[in-house]
This record gives sequence, C-alpha cells and structure tokens, in this order.
Amino acid sequence: MTNELVAVTGGSGFVGSHVVDALLESGYAVRVIDGKAPLQHNVDWAEVDMLDQDSLTDAIKGCGPVFHLAAMADVNDVMADPAGSVERNVLGTARVLEAARRADAGRVLFSSTVWVYAATHGTRVDESTPISFDTQRHIYASSKIASELLCGDYANLFGRPYTILRYGIPFGPRMRSDLVIAAFMERALRGEPLKIDGDGSQQRSFVYVEDLAAAHPLALAPIAENRTYNLEVAAPITIRELATTIGELVGDTEVTFGPSRPGDFEARVVASDRARDELGWQARYSFAEGLERTLDWYRGRNLESREETP
Repeated sequence: MTNELVAVTGGSGFVGSHVVDALLESGYAVRVIDGKAPLQHNVDWAEVDMLDQDSLTDAIKGCGPVFHLAAMADVNDVMADPAGSVERNVLGTARVLEAARRADAGRVLFSSTVWVYAATHGTRVDESTPISFDTQRHIYASSKIASELLCGDYANLFGRPYTILRYGIPFGPRMRSDLVIAAFMERALRGEPLKIDGDGSQQRSFVYVEDLAAAHPLALAPIAENRTYNLEVAAPITIRELATTIGELVGDTEVTFGPSRPGDFEARVVASDRARDELGWQARYSFAEGLERTLDWYRGRNLESREETP
C-alpha cells in the first residue's frame, strides 16, 4: 500500500472515474484533473483546461505518476470537429508531457486505443506490429498514434519515462450514452428498436471497464516503464450478435439497419499476452458477465429515476 499522490487527467469521465476507483482501492492518493467535478469525494480536484500549460503544470506539481486519459473520444465529435479533436488530443498530450517535465512529476501513462491498429496490416496484431501510413484510418486513431509518438519523443529528448495503454473498447456502468452497448441497452429498456449502422457484420472486442481500470495500478510497476500494452480481452463479437444478446437479456427487441458509418474500425485480433505476462493483468469478468453487471446498473439507475419523479 502507498500514499503516493497520482494525477488522473479526465478522471471524472467514464473510464477515468473507474481508474480513480482502482487507484484508491490500491492505496494511492488521487488528484483528478478535469473540467468536471469527480464522482469521488476523497480525492483532490484541479479544475483545469487541458490546453492551459501553466495551470496544468501547477495542477501536476507534487504528483508522482500521471495518468493521461482526457481526450475527445467520441468519434462522432471527432467527425464534427476534426481540427478541434486534433488540438484536444495531440496538443493536449503534449501539454501533459510538458507539464510533467516542468513539474518534475513521475511517469506519464498515456491512454491510447486499439484503434491505432487500423494503421497496420494483417489480422492478428500485438505491440510490436509496425504502424503503416498506407492504410485507411480515422482521425481519432491518427491522433492517438501521434500522441504515442510524442511520449517516445519526450523519453528520447528529455529522459521522461512513459507507459502506453492501448484500450480495447470499454463498456460498463457510467459509460457514455453514445457508445453502442449503452445505446442498445437504453433503447431496449425503453422498448425501442435497436438500430445498427450497416449490416451488423462489423466486429468489436469489448473489455469490461472494471477489468480495464484494474490494469492501471499494475502498470505503475517498474517493468512497465517505456513499454506499450494492449488491454483487450474478449473474442470479437459482431454488432448483430451484440444486439441479439442484449435483446435476449432485456426481452423481445426489434433490430433495424441503417447506412454504414464512415471511418469505422475494422476489427483485428489484438494480443494482450504482454500485459498478462509482465503485469499479471487478466479479466475477472467474461463478456456475458460484464453485460449482466452493466444491465443491472442501468436497471438500478432507471429505478432511482422513477422513485425521484414526483
């Protein structure tokens, strides 16, 4: 156990709030750096614009490791404001790296994504798979690749240590309503049809958010310095299968189909052996168990809403 102060940018968000929970459970003190107040009351909170270098540096002073999760992660928002997303994601990462350098903080642990593998060739990939520029990608993926490069640059030029965590697609309690599992569950619980972009054959590999968060305290181990880890666990499932599964859990639900979404991620088999072998990370919950826990949370939230309605 430790009382070391750890910073978490974006610690009030979906994944970030679970990361804060995992760090607190592991005995760390936490400072959340976010424009929104954190869910937890036993943490420090610095309300900071991630692009304000001086304020960000002040917020990181006194911290050891810095988990950088703050980003524009909704691909629809990225499509609507591509230049703004690059500023928020790439320049924001540079600001965090520079703030950690100026504040003489500890290692920066950067939240990346398996979407970076859209810039690779082959169907099975791992952390050593080379990035290729002759691929069709999404701006979101490119912003994460650029941010990963910056982490390496700060290590090379300034001796600043880093760790890169490439997330699988997270789901679970507190997730944004625009995420596919959240959207499907909310619509199913309201008795509405589940709309699929395209024919539903596109595949995704999901990771339950509590399992994902559990990797973060483990990533503070010395072995993880200047290393990259994939954090993905479940076998791929098609969106059509996902809709069918949620429909069966909730009850009879209609499924409809619409146009394909541009820039959609082509699923690959992403190996997470390194995280298992070096960090001892593995999932506690199967995909089905994660869905059931998430559905229980949604039902509980809906019940609370009904009870609060006069």
